[in-house]
Amino acid sequence: MQLKKKRWHCLPGQEPTEMDLKIMAFEKQGKLVPTRDMIKTPEQIEGIRKSGVVNTGCLDAVAEAIHVGMNTQEIDDICMQYCKDHNAIPACLNYEGYPKSVCTSINEVVCHGIPKEEDILQEGDIINVDMTTIVDGYFADASRMFIVGGKTTPEKERLVRVAKECLEIGAEAAKPYSFVGDIGHAIQKHAEKNGYGVVRDLCGHGVGIEFHEQPDVLHYGHKGTGMLLVPGMVFTIEPMINMGTWKVFIDADDPYGWEVITGDEKPSAQWEHTFVMTEHGVEILTH
Repeated sequence: MQLKKKRWHCLPGQEPTEMDLKIMAFEKQGKLVPTRDMIKTPEQIEGIRKSGVVNTGCLDAVAEAIHVGMNTQEIDDICMQYCKDHNAIPACLNYEGYPKSVCTSINEVVCHGIPKEEDILQEGDIINVDMTTIVDGYFADASRMFIVGGKTTPEKERLVRVAKECLEIGAEAAKPYSFVGDIGHAIQKHAEKNGYGVVRDLCGHGVGIEFHEQPDVLHYGHKGTGMLLVPGMVFTIEPMINMGTWKVFIDADDPYGWEVITGDEKPSAQWEHTFVMTEHGVEILTH
């Protein structure tokens, strides 16, 4: 009989640390634990933090400029110029064929909306701007919702607010030595309590050294499931909350095959941060 290979290994020649012993105990119980290379060093975390500062500045620049009548290509231009001015690289540009530097997702577009000159923002639109920056090889990923013109319908305003609450509740559920499923459970409970659907086809993810790493961070699920969360792990939480069904489809008119639309074409909202797990809970790296 072939023995199951252990995921967690102590450093050669060193006594197991308290963290080693905790992780090995969970693994012995049959829980999915991270591998050691998923734990970022202090130097790596500092690099991701610096990228997060640029990422935040980029979204701040969008917040200052966004207005009724603006087209989404102008948002892309702002993000590209901000990256150039701050020695950063927009991670989205040319990623698996994605043609722009940022994602701009309006109303029923859940995510991966492609900036275009013909997409002109109207008063009352809600738009998610999703930016990932690379600074000195380190990735930081965040997104914000904007209400164009500052006022929209009560229904859309409530959706935007609850989506932000879902991010905050998910982050609060992320504790050291808890599980990814705890995050998803908390988000799903809050969203469905408010009558909304939680997108299941896309998720948060590990990030920092690469654009997308393990673990997958589902925004629905059950407590005590998924990967164990331990100090030093860096990941995004980015719930996509739909006004109606959780189901989605790819826009057939998108020649790049990226834009994701709600199944019933009702509005969607999303907020995202990059977090590092500490001994006391998560810390936001994309303030």
